[in-house]
Amino acid sequence: MATSANTLAKVIGLVLLVGGAGLAFWGYQMSDSLAAQFSKTLTGALPDAVMYRYIGGAVSGVVGLFLLAKG
Repeated sequence: MATSANTLAKVIGLVLLVGGAGLAFWGYQMSDSLAAQFSKTLTGALPDAVMYRYIGGAVSGVVGLFLLAKG
């Protein structure tokens, strides 16, 4: 039974790691858009949508790495 739980944890960890990398890349792509550049010029900060993707990608990636290392 423990082997099945370890395998499931590794699969979930891998999915979270890949999903986190995808979110971070999506945020990077969004930060280069014309709307994001305009917002950054006016306010000095990236739009919230970009930051949400960066933060979500980082959290997902860290949890995914933890599950892969633990399993």
